Amino acid sequence: MSNSAIKGLLSFLCIATSMLVVAAPDKQREDREPEAATGILAKKTVVTEHAMVATANPYASDAGLNILKKGGSAVDAVIAVQLVLTLVEPQSSGIGGGAFMLHWDKKAQKLTTFDGRETAPAAATTDMFLDKTGRAMPWIKAVVGGHAVGVPGVLASLKKAHEKYGKLPWAVLFNDAINLAESGFIVSPRLEKLVAMEFNPGITKLPTIKNYFFPNNKPIKAGQLLKNKKLAKVYRSIAKDGINSFYQGWIAKKIVAAVQHSPIAPGRLTLADMKNYRAKELPAVCGPYRQYQVCGMAPPSSGGVAIIQILGQLEHFNIAKLSMKDVEFTHLFTQSSRLAFADRNRYIADSSFVNVPTQGLIEKSYMAQRSALINIDKDMGIAFAGVPTGALVQADDNAYELPSTSHISIVDEDGNAVSMTTSVEMGFGSAVMVEGFILNNQLTDFSLDPKQNGQWVANRLEPGKRPRSSMAPMMVFDQDNALKLVIGSPGGSRIINYVAQTMIAILDWQLDPQAAISLPHLTNRNKVTTLEKGTDLVKLKPVLEAKGHQVVVRDLNSGIQAIELSNGKLHGGADPRREGTAVGY
Repeated sequence: MSNSAIKGLLSFLCIATSMLVVAAPDKQREDREPEAATGILAKKTVVTEHAMVATANPYASDAGLNILKKGGSAVDAVIAVQLVLTLVEPQSSGIGGGAFMLHWDKKAQKLTTFDGRETAPAAATTDMFLDKTGRAMPWIKAVVGGHAVGVPGVLASLKKAHEKYGKLPWAVLFNDAINLAESGFIVSPRLEKLVAMEFNPGITKLPTIKNYFFPNNKPIKAGQLLKNKKLAKVYRSIAKDGINSFYQGWIAKKIVAAVQHSPIAPGRLTLADMKNYRAKELPAVCGPYRQYQVCGMAPPSSGGVAIIQILGQLEHFNIAKLSMKDVEFTHLFTQSSRLAFADRNRYIADSSFVNVPTQGLIEKSYMAQRSALINIDKDMGIAFAGVPTGALVQADDNAYELPSTSHISIVDEDGNAVSMTTSVEMGFGSAVMVEGFILNNQLTDFSLDPKQNGQWVANRLEPGKRPRSSMAPMMVFDQDNALKLVIGSPGGSRIINYVAQTMIAILDWQLDPQAAISLPHLTNRNKVTTLEKGTDLVKLKPVLEAKGHQVVVRDLNSGIQAIELSNGKLHGGADPRREGTAVGY
């Protein structure tokens, strides 16, 4: 066994033995949650002076740190991290999926973003997810198989970022992942639980993925050594030939064949779709919050706009004097979230295809107008979309949005930073596995109904279009344009609430990242108010109900990774609800 494998084994044994609470599968779990909860791990804030990596898995964090210690940039490190996550956290992200990345160039004082979101095949049609009666098909029929696979974008975006901001040679970034895939990694307790739950029915119905996760018809177990030689071969090819082998060569042919000949729901992806994919570099979307500048991704990500809206609408209240224990905060937060989700569901989509009033949605005057709709004493019920500057008539959508996702936060020794959220959509994606990696099912992030009440939905499926996402990689800057915070989370459309709440805890309540991440969660996606099961927040249920809230108590399975820059040091935290770690030097 290699040194990296031994190191990873020790890391996972520590995690397994330090588990404090193991959550049983919630029988009342909503079908549309991205990943099941698997337990809580006690963690402390990590403080370093030079550089830091915070990821969802110890193997990935170690790979990123290894690159930084070799003199690599934040972009170099995030590439190494993603390659390892594809192997050790395959249910959440991988090279068969897509990603959104923010990059901060400290020397140039420049913030930019890279859009590696998947695209719909050229043969896609707006009615692809309708049944014979013209109704949206049940979600379980939509998400499994080749039908929902979009063109993977993560590798193209990473290559584009590396060409501008990489320091180490491309091939060097693959070494840790190749060695780990060949020598094997130790299966974590979380991966064991998710496989055993058969959370995605495709993992037992499609033979390739079944044979990998259920060797000899038995599910993989925590502590088991799992090798992936096919993935190692893929990585060697991409390391040597760049992404051409993935988008135009032998790997592309394998992907297309797997999609088109899937035993369940064959898809429409072609070699031309793969060859024609292009990642985009775009300006970030930024808005003020108190003395800070908050920045995120532009559409088709809805996370950046929605979080800026939630914070901007709450700026009219004295949040700093409150805490998570106060019903006043939980009420205000849910009301602001209702308003943001109403706008999100109406307007946010791929701006290359539809008009998105991005700037109108985050104008201070518009957010003040929306904030005035909040009644401090009573839940507003279902909020309606506003009419920001530049808005056109659109209908609300009904996308499933099941992002099984991972977030990566990195700051390198030069002060450059990356905030990247990466996804294959549902847990284990489409369950179509090819050459050791899983393909996404991101096409279900489009509205399954292209029209509502005769009006076109902005986020409808169209050829070549990128589906709307809730992924919200974010950065925060001080008044002097100094980087303050790098943050993001998985969690489906709840990502928006998870990240916004944690940002408030750090910026308004002055909590360190780990304390902020570990706070109980609450969400409202313009439906019900959800409180995190097993936390003190549940005590507020009757008081919120007295204000008119419909309250649900359940597991809220975020996966936040955050790095705060404060007093010349890096303070990192990783979500106790998952197995991630923050490491640095």
